[in-house]
Amino acid sequence: MEKRYLKGCEFLVEEPINTTAVYPEGFTEEHRMLAKTAEDFAEKEILPNAPKMEEHGYEVTKQLLKRAGELGFTAVDVPEKYGGLGLDKISSMIVTEKLEVNGSFGATFGAHTGIGTLPIVYFGTHEQKSKYLPDLATVKKISAYALTEPSAGSDALSIKTRADLSSDGKYYILNGTKQFITNSGFADMWIVFAKIGGDKFTGFIVEKTEGIILGPEEKKMGLKGSSTRAVTFEDVKVSVENLLGEIGKGHKIAFNILNIGRLKLAAAALGGAKRMLKEAVKYTKERKQFNRPIADFGMIRKKFADMCARIYGLESIVYRIASSIDDLLKGYDKSSPDYEMHIRNAIEEHCVEDSIAKVFGSETVGMVIDETLQCHGGYGYIEEYPPERAYRDARVNRIFEGTNEINRLVITGMLLRKGMKGDIPLMEVYGKCEGILSNMEGYADFSRYGALSDVAHILDAMKKLTVYTVGSVGMKYMKELEEEQMLLELLSNSLISCYVLDSAIARALQNPEKLNEFIHPIRILAWDSAVSLCANVLQITPYTGIENLKDFSSCLLKMVEKAKLNPVEEKKALSMLVLEREGYPF
Repeated sequence: MEKRYLKGCEFLVEEPINTTAVYPEGFTEEHRMLAKTAEDFAEKEILPNAPKMEEHGYEVTKQLLKRAGELGFTAVDVPEKYGGLGLDKISSMIVTEKLEVNGSFGATFGAHTGIGTLPIVYFGTHEQKSKYLPDLATVKKISAYALTEPSAGSDALSIKTRADLSSDGKYYILNGTKQFITNSGFADMWIVFAKIGGDKFTGFIVEKTEGIILGPEEKKMGLKGSSTRAVTFEDVKVSVENLLGEIGKGHKIAFNILNIGRLKLAAAALGGAKRMLKEAVKYTKERKQFNRPIADFGMIRKKFADMCARIYGLESIVYRIASSIDDLLKGYDKSSPDYEMHIRNAIEEHCVEDSIAKVFGSETVGMVIDETLQCHGGYGYIEEYPPERAYRDARVNRIFEGTNEINRLVITGMLLRKGMKGDIPLMEVYGKCEGILSNMEGYADFSRYGALSDVAHILDAMKKLTVYTVGSVGMKYMKELEEEQMLLELLSNSLISCYVLDSAIARALQNPEKLNEFIHPIRILAWDSAVSLCANVLQITPYTGIENLKDFSSCLLKMVEKAKLNPVEEKKALSMLVLEREGYPF
């Protein structure tokens, strides 16, 4: 079968040997130059200013954002014809990853360049783009995104902010309050969602004007250098020309922007995780106990390996998704007025993968920071050491861009919808799974994967078991499944495990010269993923009464045992790479 980029959710029914994507090993020279420029800016300008930002130095954060604009980082996603650079999504992820050395700046940058700018890029009229995008690309204006309300968080469609057309038909009059709005302390404009006439959920571009009242800065656990305020609109006049998208279809804007926001959050989590692993190695090499650097001790090295394996998995999925979106856009003319529509469609095609990236990324960076803090011991709890601030800053990642709970519901829900619509042959594969699962060890020959044959076989069995479990649970509960959130969470966890391992293997297959190094995190991920998936299935079995699931999960564990995966030895080998290269080694 010819290698190709996969459509959304196809990873579950295709083999990684048939898939292709661009990973960091395949970056162009332009990508590498962009990464180096962003790294230099982060090291020389963002990090030295971190203490000032931590002391609520919003002016410093604002100036750094303007400096990022001078270097072109805020223009990456803006089309060239509107004053931007119009670069690909790989470039966008590179910039997001490399600038994530401080949570406060990362939140400010992300709110401006992502959710504050992309609604206009993807849904604005030519006139709106011409008016606003050049200033947003150069940070002459700073934008914010106002969706959340005091009583409307995850249930975004229940907002109460209202927009009413003026008697002369020239303005919409906005009234309502938005909560937790990043950048509001210094924003020049907001992307605001309100209900026209109290029921038509619609987007608006709202410039700073009379009637906009800012609440005090929120006293947050972390991200203290980013501005977060409530924003109240009291009879704010918004020109009818500033209505964004179509009346009553603001949800399309909100949800599409959340999709790309989730992928960008995963890229930021990747950058933060890499930095923390480097801090952990640096500290443990210097810190001595019992007359030895603590980096010599086995349990510290285990932490390095666990952190590195998850970072490798996260890096693999972030750039796989970005390059797949880029691939879907290759046949379209960037100068076409429909180009942004094609971008929206490409992003929406990967909505399940975006949610997987968001969940896995936010939980990975949280785990890495937690282990880095543990490596620092008591010093990790002290403000002057990097893990303390990173720990506080990262916690909100599991809430941003839709909570991880909501995203887990999206993962399984959208997969089932795609299966029912026939976008992927989910039910066809489901019908074949029971016979295969009864003979997991002998149903196929995976020798074509070479040194990865054992893990490829395990991955394929994981996918078959996941498809069978999703199908069986779906058939049992039908429309009532949406109320069984505990089941949906377990199913989503299995899907996440499959996608991460699939991406990790696909990456190694594309870079055989790196296989001797990549095989360590892959085998660690294979062990962890298979065991985790079996645990999910064993929880589902008594809940649903689908007894053969228990037998199938036992068969999978026997496969893992037969493959002689040795996670302890793999972690020893991977930790040595981490120590030798003083951080993430790939």
